[in-house]
Amino acid sequence: MSLLRPPPPLLRCERAALTFSSFHGINSFSRFKASWQEVAGVVVFSAIPFTAVKAIANSPVGEELQRRMEEKKKLFKDNASKLKALSNKARMESFEVLHARWAMLAALGALIPEILDLIGAFHFVEPVWWRVGYSKLKGDTLDYLGIPGLHLAGSQGVLIIAICQALLMAFQAQVGPEYARFCGIEALEPLGIYLPGDINYPGGALFDPLNLSQDPVAFEELKIKEIKNGRLAMVAWLGFYAQAALTGKGPVHNLLDHISDPFHYNLLSALKAM
Repeated sequence: MSLLRPPPPLLRCERAALTFSSFHGINSFSRFKASWQEVAGVVVFSAIPFTAVKAIANSPVGEELQRRMEEKKKLFKDNASKLKALSNKARMESFEVLHARWAMLAALGALIPEILDLIGAFHFVEPVWWRVGYSKLKGDTLDYLGIPGLHLAGSQGVLIIAICQALLMAFQAQVGPEYARFCGIEALEPLGIYLPGDINYPGGALFDPLNLSQDPVAFEELKIKEIKNGRLAMVAWLGFYAQAALTGKGPVHNLLDHISDPFHYNLLSALKAM
């Protein structure tokens, strides 16, 4: 008796498709008609929600619901405008883009000295980023850019270097984007400088000399690319920290080791060696 039972719907559809592709005999034509009947049934069932919505909209219940919605529509619009304004304000005051920019700059500062030292362009006393601070803690003298005698604060202790860095950052804040961000883009107007953007993207001749913000669509894409690259740089710094703790080497050296022998220089081998 099981042989006389009709096949399941899915199997019947598959057979209909196969017989339609071969298209031979009367049986194939009947299966073809059956498959279209099933498709028609699906279309009818899918049209039921739209029909029901239209019927409700034309009924007294729908008219009452629409009247209540119109009464609250202004409140909904006001709330949407407030939320949009708060969203824009939060975006302007967001510190993520600042962290992203610092991470990208720091990644360059960690990679470039090591690369220049490896290719022989400059000879650094300590080209690896984390060893610089360690050397200063030991009292070593560091030459900037590998130039002998160019110490600046390199012959001083960690405290003096920290003070010099704070002063340099403060100077940068007085003349650069940090000043516009901290004091507001209107703070430079007494100097005859007009910045048309916001605190995170001041724009103007000083901060957008290539006029990249003239095309709003392209400018929004650049913003997205910037934050993506910044997030990648922040994640990369987690990798830098982990590599320094596990291998004691710089990121470029670790990368070259992994490329030369990926089976012996990887995360698992570094964890086993601990």
